[in-house]
Amino acid sequence: MHLFLAIVLLFISSTTFVFAQNAQVITVIKSATLEETARKAEQDKIIDIAVKHVEAPGGNIGIGVLHRPVMKSEGAISAILHHNQSEVYRIMAGKGTLATSSNMTEVRPLDPVGFTVINLTGPSDFGKIVHVENSQTVSKGDIVIIPAGIAHGFSEITKAIDYMVVRIDPDKLVALK
Repeated sequence: MHLFLAIVLLFISSTTFVFAQNAQVITVIKSATLEETARKAEQDKIIDIAVKHVEAPGGNIGIGVLHRPVMKSEGAISAILHHNQSEVYRIMAGKGTLATSSNMTEVRPLDPVGFTVINLTGPSDFGKIVHVENSQTVSKGDIVIIPAGIAHGFSEITKAIDYMVVRIDPDKLVALK
């Protein structure tokens, strides 16, 4: 019985040690930082600002803030498609219609050594959505999940829109910040 208890205690203490060794440091981004970043994006006319990009098991995770002014597409919708990076949006303010499709026309790869690919999106293409497969109105508080390989763009923004993006970078291609 004493031997069994000693083995259990040894297992528990070694397991605790392993867990302690693998503990990750957390990152907290205050809502005020996101709001300030959205205002900076609007004032400086920057569409996309990286707030933080950290290492994580299974890939890196990034947080950014995007600002888009009021607009309406006439015809084909300008879009982007990320090859490997999935995104989750949380709409902070505004209202618009987000269109998605599994394919685009007039595809133009982003510069593989350019700022956007290295610091924000990883390998991606710009293009036009001609055949919308899904269209959703999004507004403050909504959350949108966009898997890698899905073209996405706004067909209309009726009230300037700010949104936080969580970028899931499984290949660890985007620079840490």
